[in-house]
Amino acid sequence: MTQIQPPQATSAPQGNASPAPAASPHFAGRPSGGPSMGRLVGVDLARALAVFGMYIVHIGPVLSSTHGVGTWVRYLADGHSSVLFATLAGFSLMLIAGRREPKTGLAGRQAKARIAIRAVVLLALGTVLAMEYGGVIILGFYGVYFLLALPLLRLSAKALAITAAGLALVTPQLAFVLNSRLSESVQRTIDAYDPLKKISEVGVLDLLLTGFYPTITWMSFVVAGMALARLDLSAVAVQRRLAALGAALTAGAYGLSLLLAGKDALRSTAEGGKSSAGFEKASSFGSGSFEAPRRAASELLSAGPHSGTTFDIIGSVGVAILVIVGATVLMDRLPRLRGLAEPVIAVGTMSLTAYVGHFLAQSMLGVSAGESTRTSWIPVLMFILGAIVFAAVWSRFFRRGPLEALLNTATKPAKYVR
Repeated sequence: MTQIQPPQATSAPQGNASPAPAASPHFAGRPSGGPSMGRLVGVDLARALAVFGMYIVHIGPVLSSTHGVGTWVRYLADGHSSVLFATLAGFSLMLIAGRREPKTGLAGRQAKARIAIRAVVLLALGTVLAMEYGGVIILGFYGVYFLLALPLLRLSAKALAITAAGLALVTPQLAFVLNSRLSESVQRTIDAYDPLKKISEVGVLDLLLTGFYPTITWMSFVVAGMALARLDLSAVAVQRRLAALGAALTAGAYGLSLLLAGKDALRSTAEGGKSSAGFEKASSFGSGSFEAPRRAASELLSAGPHSGTTFDIIGSVGVAILVIVGATVLMDRLPRLRGLAEPVIAVGTMSLTAYVGHFLAQSMLGVSAGESTRTSWIPVLMFILGAIVFAAVWSRFFRRGPLEALLNTATKPAKYVR
């Protein structure tokens, strides 16, 4: 729905050294210089773009009211921004667990403890926010993703890439079968015993299968981000191969979907005047799960935003790779642009604050969440500008964003793990 993502710290230590305090797993640490400068700053820039994309989805005009370039911006933001957020979350997990080489021994156990604590905190924070804003909040889903990623932290880039590919090929079909066999009576029975569902309308079933960002299909993005983190993104040869891979995945998935499913294969759910979640709730951003009729098997050939199909996952990962590599190359090779982009990059270093803040600001300012009333770009542009100004000023005085600092403090007990 994710940031994703997000504080200003040096990259996580490698090997078995004692871990230094790390930033939120949503967020890449701020590099200290050297060859890693372009790589990590590029990740922060990509993360800021993901945050702004989610602003566009939540605050910007509906797709049907846009024209020209605005239509492309709105379409690309729908679904792809949250996928980029989730992919970068996987990348950031590896900053904690050991980016190029996994931590082992005591350092490895403490890194896992920090990730587990973050997962629990994000699940709790997501649940609290979902009480007001519904299933569009991605943070609770992140908590589940992080817990499930723990067994994968020591895998190589190749193993992680194979795992992500396997999940992309299998889980959409599995999710379709499970959803088709999940009767309303069974769902009501499960929800009746689910405390999360009673509190926030986003229960365990929503988090795993029926929600806006279901774990069963979205883990592909997180694992893909973990695989990217294992690579040396500052190497020109790696950048070229990833750019070619991203382009091939994007063109191949969307092209094949169009060939198999026809001209409406890439249709966004926003085209119907609803949010990408299919939510229609006047007082909030929506409930925890889709209120849509049973899907036909033929829809598995589509690739529209949030369709959750194999084609959607592969194409969206391709787009995420292109954005991350593109941002990395720009920051690495154009130092003047890097200087100009510093206020935007600051948003990426505190994307948890930027993400949560835009929901709170909407409530305080009375910005309508109703899709039918959104026709202007001015509100979302003001929110983006506000986030940039806040992040630029805050980063002058503090090492981490407000919520990033609190999350970092919450993980300090991990140092007692032996």
